[in-house]
Amino acid sequence: MTVRVMLVSPAMNAALREARFEGDAPLDRSGRERARAAAGLVPEAGLALSGPSERCRETAAALGLPARTEPALSGWDMARWAGRGLDEVAAAEPAAVAAWLGDPSAAPHGGESLHALIGRIGGWLDALDGPDGTVLAVAEAAVVRAAVVHGLGLPAQAFWRLDVGPLTLTELSGRSGRWNVALGRPPAGPPAGDTW
Repeated sequence: MTVRVMLVSPAMNAALREARFEGDAPLDRSGRERARAAAGLVPEAGLALSGPSERCRETAAALGLPARTEPALSGWDMARWAGRGLDEVAAAEPAAVAAWLGDPSAAPHGGESLHALIGRIGGWLDALDGPDGTVLAVAEAAVVRAAVVHGLGLPAQAFWRLDVGPLTLTELSGRSGRWNVALGRPPAGPPAGDTW
């Protein structure tokens, strides 16, 4: 069965503004306001999911989604780097950061390697089926990037070349082993040219 998977990245929070490894920080005021403003623009789906982070759950609620928390959509496990700033970690552990950025199998932070993240999200994606073939999930940007890398069969290093901004929609359609990615698709609701 062909499945349409729409991934919405969560709204802004302080960790994103400060370039900190995600951790589990809530939305900031601006993020909550933007998510509420986008509530009427979210496409409909047979199944609504949310990553377990507070940021994802708050975004789903602000968007008005009856989302079920999905543990498989957990953000990238950064272990001892979680909550720390990238500049701070790079200054304290330059060799570890270089290994992490250069080797997809490295996990100097003690958490998940990039290969492990892509494998985990790819397994979730390939096992999906929605009640009507559509799934809408609020998921951390790293999860969205991993889904695109897996879906298109890209090399792991392509992960670092993908940008996923707050409150953006990425759509994959297909099935295990054969995914397409829709780029530039406006969300349902506003006239062409408007963004949410």
